[in-house]
Amino acid sequence: MTEENLGGEAGLIEERKKKLKLLRESNKAYVNDFDRTHRAEAIIAEYQEFSKAELEEKNINGINLAGRIVLKRVMGNASFITIRDELSDLQAYVSKNDIGEDDYADFKTWDIGDIVGLSGKLFRTKTDELTVHCSAVIMITKSLKPMPEKHKGLSDIETRYRQRYLDLMSNNETKELFLSRSKILDSVRTTMKAAEFMEVETPMMHSLPGGAVARPFITKHNALNRDLYLRIAPELHLKRLLVGGFDKVFEINRSFRNEGLSTKHNPEFTMLEFYAAHEKFDHTLNFVADIIKNATNCVGLDLAKMEWDGDSIDLNIFTTKTMRELVLENNSELVEGDLKDLKKLTKVAEAKGIKVEEGYGWGKVLLELFEKTVEANLIQPTFVTEYPVEVSPLSRRSNEDPDFADRFELFIGGKELANGFCELNDPEDQASRFQDQVEAGRAGDKEAMSFDQDYITALEHGMPPAVGVGIGIDRMVMMITNSSSIKDVILFPQMKD
Repeated sequence: MTEENLGGEAGLIEERKKKLKLLRESNKAYVNDFDRTHRAEAIIAEYQEFSKAELEEKNINGINLAGRIVLKRVMGNASFITIRDELSDLQAYVSKNDIGEDDYADFKTWDIGDIVGLSGKLFRTKTDELTVHCSAVIMITKSLKPMPEKHKGLSDIETRYRQRYLDLMSNNETKELFLSRSKILDSVRTTMKAAEFMEVETPMMHSLPGGAVARPFITKHNALNRDLYLRIAPELHLKRLLVGGFDKVFEINRSFRNEGLSTKHNPEFTMLEFYAAHEKFDHTLNFVADIIKNATNCVGLDLAKMEWDGDSIDLNIFTTKTMRELVLENNSELVEGDLKDLKKLTKVAEAKGIKVEEGYGWGKVLLELFEKTVEANLIQPTFVTEYPVEVSPLSRRSNEDPDFADRFELFIGGKELANGFCELNDPEDQASRFQDQVEAGRAGDKEAMSFDQDYITALEHGMPPAVGVGIGIDRMVMMITNSSSIKDVILFPQMKD
């Protein structure tokens, strides 16, 4: 709204409250017995191609439509309004001769933003616009606050995030995006089910924080008188199911990490995690690519012509490179023999402005170099493999080099979309790595994992070899819908005060 309108908003609201009072007095406020039979989108899809003569011939009556008024033109004894339901706008013609003098007088008091019901038949106006010729109208919900201006929509980005309902009622593009998100989630489930995965649900409150290296949110259970931790990741519970005998499980889960806000991070987010016993690493890379391709296809996009943040992306081609290869390609000061040399890696990292904390091993410094000098350059879909064991506490060691893990991350558009690895099923090795995490926590690492003795006990009963993967649903939706911020694809993102 303009500053001029803002100054008078209180007056507008007071006027609308008076109208609501009259509706209450006549027992017409907030009715719930209007029988909607049609939606604007379906009407347009079925009848948009019909000519004026064809509509007259077919006499398409019995249209009952409900929606929010987004445009109103009163012209004496006849008027036009446009109402919007989920996604589509449809014009309606209302005249005193058709609905009666009293109802027309009430109709003239309606405001932009009111939710109303219309009954009538379809015709075309002199300007050839598909329109409902109303025989009856009803006020359903009186809007007390004015909508954002029609021609400007809701452009203030902060308001769009904080008051998403205003964004949705004003911008059909936002509705389209979240409908696409819903279709993407449906596609993910369809792909998982087709591959014979079982969907499961695991706890969102944990006795110990675990499953990923991240800082948890802490809450308190009053009856048990103990702290609980909001789920960082469902990993350890899902792998307990492998121990129990379920071979292929997945969960589309809400997880929480007590970290900063950015265009790529929201403290509450959605992930797909899946685990498959006796699965091959290479096959899993192809399956992850298929999940993303199927999700993109489901919203009607061309895999070869994707756009994200100004970059052109071809989702037909996924390449695979090791972290070592990529670090060497992007850091000419280093050679293969330097990649386990803590002193040399630290020198190169600090020369590039990368802070190396006390206690970092060569694996952690190598990861820092990758994240700061390589990650942003990975525009085309790239699986990065062979991560240092130091930064992969739940991954199985590589047979070729036990200092590295059988792990991958997928990057598209310079952002991480997926993380997966061959699962560590050796309980003694896992216990040792948990202990390393405990020591890191004592040294001040607030993201270090706890020692989960029950998980070790589960592994001691025997877990089959398996591959596990986590895919960030929010980031995948960002990529598919060409959104720059994670806040664009979360209906109600966390905002700073």
